Amino acid sequence: MAIKRITYFIFCIALLILSNACRKDFDFAPSTGNLEFSKDTVYLDTIFANIGSSTYNLKVYNRSDDDISIPTVKLNRGENSGFRLNVDGVAGKSFNNVEIQAKDSLFIFIETTFNTDNPNNDPFFNNEILYTDKIEFDTGSNYQDVDLVTLVKDAVFIFPERDDATGIIETLTFDVNGEQFETEIQGRELMPDELTFTNEKPYVIYGYAAVPNGETLTVNAGARIHFHADSGLIVSENATLNVNGALSTDAELLENEVIFESDRLEPNFENVPGQWGTIWLFENSINNTINYATIKNGTVGLLVDANPEAVNDKLTITNSQLYNFGNYGILARNTSITAENLVVNNAGQSSVALTFGGKYNFTHSTIANYWNNSFRQFPALLVNNFLETEGAVTITNLTQANFNNCIIYGNDNPEFILDEIEDDSVIFNFKFTNSLLRFSDNLNEFTGDNYNFENTVNYENNIFNQEPDFKNTSLNKLIIGDNSNANGIGASSFASQVPNDILGVNRTSAPDAGAYQHTVFE
Repeated sequence: MAIKRITYFIFCIALLILSNACRKDFDFAPSTGNLEFSKDTVYLDTIFANIGSSTYNLKVYNRSDDDISIPTVKLNRGENSGFRLNVDGVAGKSFNNVEIQAKDSLFIFIETTFNTDNPNNDPFFNNEILYTDKIEFDTGSNYQDVDLVTLVKDAVFIFPERDDATGIIETLTFDVNGEQFETEIQGRELMPDELTFTNEKPYVIYGYAAVPNGETLTVNAGARIHFHADSGLIVSENATLNVNGALSTDAELLENEVIFESDRLEPNFENVPGQWGTIWLFENSINNTINYATIKNGTVGLLVDANPEAVNDKLTITNSQLYNFGNYGILARNTSITAENLVVNNAGQSSVALTFGGKYNFTHSTIANYWNNSFRQFPALLVNNFLETEGAVTITNLTQANFNNCIIYGNDNPEFILDEIEDDSVIFNFKFTNSLLRFSDNLNEFTGDNYNFENTVNYENNIFNQEPDFKNTSLNKLIIGDNSNANGIGASSFASQVPNDILGVNRTSAPDAGAYQHTVFE
């Protein structure tokens, strides 16, 4: 009897499975126009013309108890649309009989590129256009739609040539000390009519744009320069970079500053390090000046090479800020730099690395490092007098490294290291004066004269390990507050050389250390 019951049970299960297998599975009824959407408008972030956007998504819901089929899903502009869709894993601009099971949903992924060569696209107005389209679902009484909106900016594009036959991209060749050598760096030299960057349109650079030998690249106030991935700017032998920004009235818009950043304009990329390469002041470039600039989100902000004894310093940088770099904010190698009202923060290695000797003067500068993306090996400020290549070490003079009325701080300790290889044939001169410094040596790792803080030849009127009271280090807002221990500690002699802070506030009566005079936070 038990065997019969078991046999009967197995027979019923088999019959059920068989009936389901034979069932015409998922009979989809036509959609009745009752779809629901995760949003009624998909806003794609600002893009440049001819550059693709990130991918955005829309979720489409079938709330009914029936499996349905949407007869058509398409873009209103059709094949001429700059938008692209991916519906349930299939790419295209129009789709037929899109199925959604009962109480289920599907994703539609959306991208866009605004092609200026497309004659069907509207013209720009004031170098911008609000580009729109619709995703249309079904027709007639069952019609529904979702709007697509993106802001497109026109730009000047600078990029190397590509050989159509071989696909090989143009690379750069340089002259150094009379010797010409080829590189594998993709890019090209700027043409004569490209040697002035204005504020009329943004500039988008692919590969490395090189300032030719003996030429000057002038960047006017308010200019915006955007670098694609692995791109940058090179100032070659006997060439010059002059960045002529000015003080802005709007602290958010920075309308008069010159800004160097990535070509990714989406908010998610606003503070992402390593999106582009570097601005490289090549050996024997001359008289480079940067005033009122923001340089951000690259691998190395400024790579400055050689010429420590130049008649005019290799680089003079004033009223400028650098932040969010995968490696270094400034990497200097046996060169000469004057910096005033400089702010550097957030680098994967050092914010400022003054290596292989050289000559440096930093006055009223804030050198900080609050990197939190990974382990950081080096301090905010690294100073050394050697270069190690393929196991060989070369030592040279550190003629001077002066830090006057500065703040050197961060989320590690110590935040400056003086890494000297001692040799009687070279000098290693440095001095910190009237500065707020972070340095603790709990493990007694740093010994010798370089860390004798009582020696007034190297250290004078400094304050150690006291709170700078920065406004918001994670957002690179390094203005100091009313409770900062940097308040009032600056020397008047240096303040008179740089009478206004980076925001134009006069500091001569009671100078604070760093690039900012303190304020009361709201």
